[in-house]
Amino acid sequence: MQTASFNSLLETIFFIILFYYAFKFLARLFLPVVVKKVVQKAEQNFQQQYNYQQQYQQQYQREDTTNSKDKSTKPRETKKVGEYVDYEEID
Repeated sequence: MQTASFNSLLETIFFIILFYYAFKFLARLFLPVVVKKVVQKAEQNFQQQYNYQQQYQQQYQREDTTNSKDKSTKPRETKKVGEYVDYEEID
């Protein structure tokens, strides 16, 4: 069975600190590029959704104008309700 020595403890702490600073350095280099790509992708998605919404709204407005023209040419019938019945209370 191996026992831990003071040298191996220092070596482990050294490697942990080395990996921490290496990761921090690489994050400073590559993180702005990654964030820029993510923001551009989100911007493209928002633009695409906006375009779809505009197309849908224009199509809806065209259909609404054609439907309103059709409705205005046809006379509208009023609904006939029927007779009014008055009920009396019985004691």
